Amino acid sequence: MPASKKTIQRSFLIASATLLTLSFTAPVFAVTADASPTASPSASPSATPSATPPATMSSLGGERLGRPGNQVNLGGGAPVLPADITARSWIVADAESGDVLAAHNAHWRLPPASTLKMLFADTVLPKFPRTTSYKVAPSDLAGIGAGSSVVGIKENETYTVHDLWLGVFLKSGNDAVHVLSSMNGGVRETVKDMQAHADDLQALDTHVVSPDGYDAGGQVSSAYDLTLFARSGLQKKDFREYCSTVRATFPGTTAGNKKGTSARASSEIRNTNRLLSGDSDITPYQGIAGVKNGNTTNAGATFTGVAERGGKVLLVTVMNPEKKEHNEVYKEAAQLLDWGFQSAGKVEPVGELVAPKGVDTTAQPGANASGGASPGTGSGTGTAHTSTKPVAASTAKGGSTGIGVALGLTGGFVALLAAGVFLVNRRWPLPDLMRRRR
Repeated sequence: MPASKKTIQRSFLIASATLLTLSFTAPVFAVTADASPTASPSASPSATPSATPPATMSSLGGERLGRPGNQVNLGGGAPVLPADITARSWIVADAESGDVLAAHNAHWRLPPASTLKMLFADTVLPKFPRTTSYKVAPSDLAGIGAGSSVVGIKENETYTVHDLWLGVFLKSGNDAVHVLSSMNGGVRETVKDMQAHADDLQALDTHVVSPDGYDAGGQVSSAYDLTLFARSGLQKKDFREYCSTVRATFPGTTAGNKKGTSARASSEIRNTNRLLSGDSDITPYQGIAGVKNGNTTNAGATFTGVAERGGKVLLVTVMNPEKKEHNEVYKEAAQLLDWGFQSAGKVEPVGELVAPKGVDTTAQPGANASGGASPGTGSGTGTAHTSTKPVAASTAKGGSTGIGVALGLTGGFVALLAAGVFLVNRRWPLPDLMRRRR
């Protein structure tokens, strides 16, 4: 089939799915007493979350993705899906091609918890060079939800943007999110920017209320959308660095000493993504390179991860396992990743991760394949847009990353480059794709 005909069909599918999605209403769910102050007063939560997916969900990315339950096309020699996955929603996708290998309630709109910080980072990270210093005002830390995860930012202390992003990614610090939001014009402006970026990414299941993912009335996303956020963020070199950092040094409080001079303490922070950093009952996953975890009262445990093995890079998102054992969300994510790597080339996709608005997926791959690419932020053509805003790209100092030497593009994409042909219009490869874990 000619590429232009494919593009027309794909555009029609996306337009139809968009109209269908816009007709949906977000599911009702419980909200903590200290929900974000940015929550809409019109949002009226119910007493308990629903344990049943809606009968009608978006079919963006493929009709199968709008169906409830497991969706998979097993070919000869493909292993069956793990039997003990209890998450309400999950997805396994090829990070390069965008093929969805299998899914379960992929478009179910659920509270996202701190996995929403992927959208926050993808939206705000390009705006400020990492060396920029900022002195925290008391007002910057106002409105942080009770019980929030924090990295320990203190008012009247100065931090670099690099420090703040380490706090966001490693400790899921809502205090770091609020400081960066203040730099961006405030929480409300940041929420507005995030929603606009989500719309540009065609993450149509997502409604943003708080920038940090804290439980708030009406705030929802989906496994499909969270995977879009991760895929977009991984286009950025700094995003890849921060989300793969296992441990780093974070500045503390400045205090005087007996000699009359002041000194600033520091402490080590460790990534709470247990597939990256490990825990008492779980070891780091082979090939893991990020991305983000979350856990709140309403969302339960949520997680999006990216891993590479044998030239394959997979994305997995798991939302709210019903089984409440310790680190269950990571254990189920690891099982799904294992299945995905074992199933490579043995399953037919059940859908695809759509490209951002304005991305010409039929164009020849070209000079935009760089670590600073920022899809969905420009108006040019090609496999990814180049951001008009600065993206800091220097290597982290004082931190230990879970990724090592750059792989560059995988062999399959290199072959396409050599042939000078971009045959499959849905392909949207990741530039400077991934780095191998030491």
